Amino acid sequence: MKTDIFCTSPVLDYLRDLHREFASVTEGKVATYIPELAKADPNWFGICLVTANGTVYEVGDSRQPFTIQSISKPFVYGLALEDNGRPSVLAKVGMEPTGDAFNSISLEPGTGRPRNPMINAGAIATTALIAGKSPATRLRRLLEMFALYAGRELTLDDAVYRSESETGHRNRAIGYMLRNFDILSEDPGPTVELYFQQCSVSVTCHDLGVMAATLANRGINPLTGKQAIRAEYVESVLSVMGSCGMYDYAGEWIYTIGMPAKSGVAGGVIAVLPGQLGIGVFSPPLDSRGNSVRGIRVCDALSRHCDLHLLNRPRTGKGAIRFKFTAAEINSSRVRTPQEAQALHQFGSSIVVYQLQGNLDFATAEAVVHDITHATASVRHLILDLKKVLTVNESASRLLYQLLLKMADAGRPVLFTHVDHLPLLRRYMKAKLGARFSELFRSLDDNDLALEWCENRLLEATLPAREPDRAVQPTDYELLQNFTPAEVEILTSLLKRRVYQQTEAIIESGDDAREMFFLARGNASVFVTLASGTRRRLATFSPGMVFGEMAVIDRSPRSARIVADTAVECDTLNVEDIERLGKSHPEIRIKFLENLTVSLCRRLRKANRELSLHD
Repeated sequence: MKTDIFCTSPVLDYLRDLHREFASVTEGKVATYIPELAKADPNWFGICLVTANGTVYEVGDSRQPFTIQSISKPFVYGLALEDNGRPSVLAKVGMEPTGDAFNSISLEPGTGRPRNPMINAGAIATTALIAGKSPATRLRRLLEMFALYAGRELTLDDAVYRSESETGHRNRAIGYMLRNFDILSEDPGPTVELYFQQCSVSVTCHDLGVMAATLANRGINPLTGKQAIRAEYVESVLSVMGSCGMYDYAGEWIYTIGMPAKSGVAGGVIAVLPGQLGIGVFSPPLDSRGNSVRGIRVCDALSRHCDLHLLNRPRTGKGAIRFKFTAAEINSSRVRTPQEAQALHQFGSSIVVYQLQGNLDFATAEAVVHDITHATASVRHLILDLKKVLTVNESASRLLYQLLLKMADAGRPVLFTHVDHLPLLRRYMKAKLGARFSELFRSLDDNDLALEWCENRLLEATLPAREPDRAVQPTDYELLQNFTPAEVEILTSLLKRRVYQQTEAIIESGDDAREMFFLARGNASVFVTLASGTRRRLATFSPGMVFGEMAVIDRSPRSARIVADTAVECDTLNVEDIERLGKSHPEIRIKFLENLTVSLCRRLRKANRELSLHD
């Protein structure tokens, strides 16, 4: 769970300025038609802005409890959609704005269907659609739903509920009229009481900000990570908020402020900028339309100053493809033999890595898929790196799923890396692939492992098969290439054989550097520990390779840990023996150091090539 942020920041400073500016506004009157609401202090004033990634900024009376009132309507509408589906809900409640006040009796001629779910008539009809065998069960489900949005348990304000029930004669009349048109199929009494209860849920301005941000975050609470509403219904909720949420002020609101919003007569206002943030404002004095005066002023200022109008979004500066490369340009950390390196240089362009970024929706994912499909003929292995991706929605998941199937049908594997922070993608793939999920959805922790997996299969297809546990002879060591048999024999006489078990440390970081190692059998990997405490693989060596060779150059303590991946046999060459070799056989020592220099230059060129691709 993310932590609320109250540190000084430009955003918080700006909200404090807004609060200071509008706290002096004395226009409007506290609602009195519900007696309990008349007790509110007109000076209460809170602002809360919550980003879609869970950062919370709040000022003023942001923790002062008040009742949610009509702000409950869009959230209950979302639950009705989940319980019944769009067609059933639309058969009972329309979606057209009325231009009338919140308590207007606005029904379609003939059918009696309320015009939209934001007016009281539509909200009562929506409440009737909540599933449950008893009023208590339905109330419990409503409270559970509100808790998911707010990230905490919410309760009823019993005093406000009793006050609403005692004075709610107009709403009861609306209920009986809905029953007359069969919009309500049963006695309207319990439904109207449940409507009074949903309006009497106690919230704070902080709660409203989090609830709005949950809608901005496609139904996932950004503080808890819990799903409050299925993403497919968020668009419907935001649509009716955008067209009807501010009643007879809705047209002017969407024109000037440009965010889906909802107000309540207790003084609350929420506004949602999809994909970015949610806003909650609380100030009891209302204008003639029943909207918070300060709430409208704050949202208007935020929209204008921060460019939050939904219909004036700037063009995305970058595409979803951050960069792409092939295995001919960047290899995995496994150190390859000259023959393997040549094969990867020749055929590695068929292994393609795409590093993606930003938010993947239909438009951005389509651009990625378009780029890949136009290069399909040359792509034999595809790696999609999602480390820099912020979100993946269902439409993007569908496109990636369809791409995966097409590649699989062509016998071309797709590997995904860094997907743990994108649970929706994994869930979507699991639901669609079913029994084939484990086979087709290959997910690895990083690009290096994915590259090695693809390289190994490419090399298996292009090079003669090698025995998996084959030991090499000294004549196969990369640093002894071009040596005569006599020279190899002289060097071999200086080698000492060592054996290591799987997972055993061959070299520890900080050890004295006294010898270098020739790998005769098995595999060994080099690891360093990062500042975060995680372990990162730098290289993996195969038979014939050399490691620990820096000991010959600078004698500095070891800078990394080398571990046996399998059972390992090594030949070690002591640094002092190499120095003595310079006296007894200087020509051998010179040739040996030349080969060592060539090997180090080859690795340096590879590192430079990889760095240039990341610039």
